[in-house]
Amino acid sequence: MNQLRMGVIGIGGRSSIVQYWHKPDGESVVAAAADVSVESLEKFKKDINPDAYVTTDYHELLAKDEIDAVAILTPDYLHEEHAIQALRAGKHVYCEKPLAITPEGCDRIMEEAERCGKHLMIGFNMRYMSMYQTMKKIIDSGVIGDIKAVWVRHFVGLGGYFYYHDWHGKSENTTSLLLQKASHDLDIIHWLAGSYTKKVSAFGSLDYYGGNMPNDLHCPDCEIKDTCPDVSLNRLTQCAFREEIDVEDNSMLIMELENGIKASYMQCHFTPDYSRNYTFIGTKGRIENDDVNDKIYVKTRKSGSRQEMSDITYEMKKMPGTHGGADPRICDDFISLVLHNKQPLTSPIAARMSVAAGHAATESIRAGGKVMIIDQGKHSVV
Repeated sequence: MNQLRMGVIGIGGRSSIVQYWHKPDGESVVAAAADVSVESLEKFKKDINPDAYVTTDYHELLAKDEIDAVAILTPDYLHEEHAIQALRAGKHVYCEKPLAITPEGCDRIMEEAERCGKHLMIGFNMRYMSMYQTMKKIIDSGVIGDIKAVWVRHFVGLGGYFYYHDWHGKSENTTSLLLQKASHDLDIIHWLAGSYTKKVSAFGSLDYYGGNMPNDLHCPDCEIKDTCPDVSLNRLTQCAFREEIDVEDNSMLIMELENGIKASYMQCHFTPDYSRNYTFIGTKGRIENDDVNDKIYVKTRKSGSRQEMSDITYEMKKMPGTHGGADPRICDDFISLVLHNKQPLTSPIAARMSVAAGHAATESIRAGGKVMIIDQGKHSVV
């Protein structure tokens, strides 16, 4: 195979990455798309490939023998169904995170991929961001010694717009935002620390969003839209204060990893700013990122060596492409995986373990902070 012919299931918000796969003169072409929205399909043909096959029934796309691989960019609760059906149809699969909304769902997808002998890749694009690749190399160099503690804060500015004005706000669709949103963070913790979460205790609640507004209320039709503090008049317009919302908007986790590292994670969706702050503390120093100013700080403690004489600040360079240059790189890796059997930075096992940690943390929150032991499944690669 010299050129990979791809289909896309779900061409909503995350479908911006499709542009990096459509290279008619290169190694991949996006030849088909499926979505329930006819309007979205028409836009896809206009923006990506006017000659593409489009359908509102994803089964019809999977029936196309000429489609070699499928990218699944649908809502979280549909990933398991779509991934398994694509694998059974003989397609290689790229699936957006989270892989599924339960560990058991992840296991079923991975078992199907193994049975079918097809490649399965997860969309952990944060592993492809220069910020975290640089942190990974610094940590692996040993300059801060052996990691012992991790602190992560995720301030989700515009959290309401992205997660409470649509399907994300219901737990039956996501389990919780500790899967949808934190699956990235939990994976980066696992990746940089070199170990998966063993047990977790968590506290969280719905402190701002949700409420007693009608479930069928949309912002453009609301009589208080001119004064509402969280109005949305764009693509996602369901009321963020509607009664059916049951997903925590403020969560804090304490974790112990298999290698003994202690980690904490905070996620808040009603902050005024957006940032991810990672701090890793080792026996010789610590590393901390500042993604607002594109910097990484390395500080070392007294060690009887040259390290006690200076600290280091890394200035991150701007990379071309969306998500800080990560999207084109992860898309290229999927092509290399299928065409050349080159293993990517991500793994289905890592995807499963981030879901397992987030799922257990959600159970802990809803059980009053109970310590939960993570179902480890079968894994070996972080």
